[in-house]
Amino acid sequence: MDEQRAAPRLRIVIPGGSGHLGRALAGHLQQHGHFVTILTRGPYTAPWRTVHWDGLCPGPWVEELEGADVCINLAGRSVNCRYTASHRKEIYDSRIGTTRLLGKVIASLAAPPRVWLNASTATIYRHALDRPMDEATGELGGNELISARRRAPDTWNFSIRVAKDWEAAFFAAPTPRTRKVALRSAITFSPEPGGPFAVFSNLVRLGLGGTQGNGRQYVSWIHETDFAGAVEFLIARDDISGPVNLAAPHPLPNRAFMAALREAWGMPNGIPAPRPLLALGAWLLRTETELVLKSRRVVPGRLLEAGFRFEFPDWPEAAEDLVLRWLTRDR
Repeated sequence: MDEQRAAPRLRIVIPGGSGHLGRALAGHLQQHGHFVTILTRGPYTAPWRTVHWDGLCPGPWVEELEGADVCINLAGRSVNCRYTASHRKEIYDSRIGTTRLLGKVIASLAAPPRVWLNASTATIYRHALDRPMDEATGELGGNELISARRRAPDTWNFSIRVAKDWEAAFFAAPTPRTRKVALRSAITFSPEPGGPFAVFSNLVRLGLGGTQGNGRQYVSWIHETDFAGAVEFLIARDDISGPVNLAAPHPLPNRAFMAALREAWGMPNGIPAPRPLLALGAWLLRTETELVLKSRRVVPGRLLEAGFRFEFPDWPEAAEDLVLRWLTRDR
């Protein structure tokens, strides 16, 4: 029998899947023959089914999870903002609140999904220059020293608290019939407007894509193809549960990361951005510097041990592919 025909066609529900990452994942899963439904606050026209939910309380959307095979929760307000008190509340509630809601709903179902994958973040680990952070030996962050005299800033500690509470709410949910995997995702790059790749690429194309900060901080990343492939891999592997790092196996220092991206765009030079300039730019753009200054040296220990093969394990090749797809996406 043909391998594609032999693969089971699953009913997959993706709460909060209307962003660039959710759309990329939905497209990948649908192309592989699965039935995809996205729960969204604003239903839209798409090749897959979209159903309204508010992320606050049960409603008709609960019927989509009854009898479904998989739930992949990606709900969460964008962190591309200043961490004001109101934004912090929105960031926190949109993650922890929706996870608790889904836990209660899934626990109440007669036929709950057999697997629930819940978004988390590689930011949960400490600022790491010295060694890689995998699931077994990685150290969770929080008020750690980031230099001889400086501790992690309040904004970094907030992100780590969100990540820890997010996973705590997820694993505390009483869902004994549902296997649970927390997706500790690195920055996921896709050639779509509005995503992280667009932000970094715009800097490069404007001649501003030089080293950021001192350039020694590590960048953990994953190509959208590998993100989607890893999700499908984890759905199929009934023996894997708990936290899993979704990151390419070769994080690299910011200096090398930006150099490879400039080369992919054919831009030999880029103006560097020291820490004070980054702080000013972040204030003007109403965002935070954590994305580029925190050293994330995260590696996918469990995925590699389980035999997952990355299509893009190295950043230079991933950057070349993303640039090519960016340039040809409207053709």
